[in-house]
Amino acid sequence: MLKNLSPLSWALLMLLVFLSRAEASDNLRTAAVPALAVLSDGKTGVVHYIVIQISTDPQSDGPVIQFSEINFGGGSLVGDDWKAGVKQAVLTALRHLGENGRDWVITIKNRSYNSMTDGMSASGAVAVGIMAAWRGEPVRPEVAMTGQIAPDGTIIAVGSIPQKVEAAAREHFKKVLVPRGQLQIAEWDLATLAATRHITVVEVNTLEEAYQTMAGAQR
Repeated sequence: MLKNLSPLSWALLMLLVFLSRAEASDNLRTAAVPALAVLSDGKTGVVHYIVIQISTDPQSDGPVIQFSEINFGGGSLVGDDWKAGVKQAVLTALRHLGENGRDWVITIKNRSYNSMTDGMSASGAVAVGIMAAWRGEPVRPEVAMTGQIAPDGTIIAVGSIPQKVEAAAREHFKKVLVPRGQLQIAEWDLATLAATRHITVVEVNTLEEAYQTMAGAQR
C-alpha cells in the first residue's frame, strides 16, 4: 500500500516521523523541502524531497554535515556535486542567519525515486530549508524551487527548467521558483508553459527572496 503513495505524500509521511522524534528532543530542528531534478535522459523532470535535521553538539567542531541517502525503490546515492552544493547551502544559510554553526550537526536525507541524484540545482532549496528548520518556520507545501546557491546568496542559473516545471505541475504544485533571468530565454519560454500547465513561475535573485516566497510566516 505504501508504494502507491505520491511523492508529496511520502514527504509528508517522512516529515511527520521526524517531527514526532523532534518532540522528544529540544535539540532537533527539522524541515523538508521539495527539489526539482531531471532524469539521466535529460527529458523527464522529477520531484524529490530533502529532509533536513539540525542538532547541536557543544563538542562538535562543525558545522558537521552527514548524508543519509534513501531511494523509495531501494538503493540511492547522491553525487559529489550534489554534496558540494549542500555544503555551500549550509555555509550561505549560516551567514544569513548570523550563526557560526560550530556546534551544528546537520543530517541531509534525500528522498528520491532515482538511483542517483547529482548536480547543484537543489542547493538553493536546501539553503531555504536550513533557514526554515533553524527558525522553526514552515516551508510552504505548494512551492517548489530549482536554483544553485552562490556564496553571496545569489541564486545561480540552472538547466532543464521546463522539464522541472512540468514535474512540479504533475505533482500539483502551485508555484515554482527559478533563478532570475531564466523565465524567457532562447531555449524556452516558461511564461507560456506556466499558463498551459496552470502553474505560477516566479524568478528569484537571492536566498532572501526565495525564503520569503517558499517559507516563513504566511502573508
